[in-house]
Amino acid sequence: MNDDFRSAAHAAAELVADYLDGVPGRPVWQPMDPAERAALLEWELPEDGVGLEELLKAVGERIMPHPMGNGSSRFFGWVNSSPQPAGVLATLAASAMNPSSAGGDHADVHLERAMVRWIAELVGFPHPAGGGILTSGTSMATIVCLATARNRAARNAGRDVREDGLAGLPPLVGYVTGEAHSCVRKAAELLGLGSKHLRVVPTDADGHLLLDGLERAIAEDRAAGRLPFLVVASAGTVGTGAVDPFEPIADLAAREGLWFHVDGAYGAFGILDETIRHRYAGMDRADSLALDPHKWLGVPVDCGCALVRDAEELRGAFSLVPSYLRDDAAGDLGWFSEYGTEQTRPFRSLKVWASIAHRGRTGVARDIAHCTAQARRLGEWVEQDPELELLAPVETSIVAFRYRPQGVAEETVQQLNSRLPVAIQLRGQVFVTGAVYQGREILRACLLNASTTDADVRLLLDEVKSAGAELLAGLRTSN
Repeated sequence: MNDDFRSAAHAAAELVADYLDGVPGRPVWQPMDPAERAALLEWELPEDGVGLEELLKAVGERIMPHPMGNGSSRFFGWVNSSPQPAGVLATLAASAMNPSSAGGDHADVHLERAMVRWIAELVGFPHPAGGGILTSGTSMATIVCLATARNRAARNAGRDVREDGLAGLPPLVGYVTGEAHSCVRKAAELLGLGSKHLRVVPTDADGHLLLDGLERAIAEDRAAGRLPFLVVASAGTVGTGAVDPFEPIADLAAREGLWFHVDGAYGAFGILDETIRHRYAGMDRADSLALDPHKWLGVPVDCGCALVRDAEELRGAFSLVPSYLRDDAAGDLGWFSEYGTEQTRPFRSLKVWASIAHRGRTGVARDIAHCTAQARRLGEWVEQDPELELLAPVETSIVAFRYRPQGVAEETVQQLNSRLPVAIQLRGQVFVTGAVYQGREILRACLLNASTTDADVRLLLDEVKSAGAELLAGLRTSN
C-alpha cells in the first residue's frame, strides 16, 4: 500500500474524530442550503481521477456538515441511534477486508455465526446452530422469517410453495395489531400473501394485542375456508413502545398451529433492563424474532438479525446451491447464502462484535437501562406539566405525548401537534418526530442514546412548548 493511502487514512481518522467530537456543539439538524443541495444532486462524474486528499476534503466540506442528526444526545426522532465508536472503527477494517460473507472458511463467516449467537444470548432466544442470520435490517429479517413461516404452512397443507407457488392453496392469513410496523405488511405483499389477508386484530387501551379478538378472528377465518398460519406480536411498538403479552400469545399459537413471530426491531434488547425484563416473558417461545442491532445496540447501519427456532425450516426456505458454489468443506451448516436472499453479503459481523465487545453485556445493559429510565422520567415530567398530555404508558424508551395547552379546542390541538415536529426540527435544538396514535396526532420521543442527560430531556419539553406557543399564536392570528 502506498504512502498516499497511509497518509489519507490518518487524515480520515482525524476527520471522523473531529466530527464526532463536534456533534454536541452543533445544531441537531438543519435543512441544507438549496445551493449546496443542488451541488450534490448535480455533482458531475469526473473524467479523470481525484486524489485521496481531495476526496477527503470534499467529504469534510460537502458531506459531513449536513448530518441527519442522530449522533446527537438531543435526537429523539424515529428509531435511529448514534453509532458506537468501536463500531465505526470496525467498519473501516471490514471495508478493507471486503469479503463476501456468503460462506467459506474465512474469519467473517465464523464471526457472523458467533455474533448471531451473541445476539440470541443477549435477548434470551433459543439458538440452534444455523438458526439465524445478519441482514440489512428488520425489514429484510421480517421477509426471511415470514417466508419461512409461509413455506411451513404450505407444506403442512400439502404444497411445496417453492416449486408450486401459492396457487391452489386457500388464502394464508396472518394476524397483527394496528400498531404493527409497516415492514410486516410489505413482507406479506412481497411474499404473495396479500395485505388483505393480514388481519388487524383489536388491542386494549394501551395498544396490546387482545387474545379474545385474535381467537375470534382465527375462528372466523377457519369457518370461511381460509388458512390461519401466522401471528405477529411486538416487543416495542414503533408508536408507543408497547410490548405485547407473549406468554398467552405463544399458548394460543401453539394450540392453533400458528407460527409465532415477534417484531423486536427496536425493543427486544429492552429485556436487558432488569426493571422492565418482566414485560418480555414468553418472547423466547416465538418461532422467529426479527431485531436490529443498528438500533438500540448502536451498531453502525446497516445491521438487522433474523433468529429462527428451527434452523432446518429456515434453510429449507432459501437453500439453493448452484454448481459453481459447491463447497464440500462447508460442513453441516452450509453457507449463509442458504439461509436468506443475499448471495454476496457484506461483512456486518465485525461492527457487531466491536459494538458489543467494547462494552460487554454489563455495559450494553447499563446503556439500555439508562435510556428506559430517562424515558420514564420524561413521562413523569409530561404528566406534571399542564400544557402537555401523556398518551400511553411508558413501557420501554418511547414516550408518546402531545402539546395540549389549556382551553384550546381539540381540532386546534390536532393541528398544532401535526405541525410541531417540523417546527421543532427547524429550530435545531432538539429533534423529535410525530405519528398518529388512536386517531390523535402525537409527538413520540424515542430515547436510544446513553449520553442523553436530564438537561437534554428538559430542553425537549421547553422546545415543544416554545414552538407550540409560536404555532398557536400564528393560528390565532390567521383565524
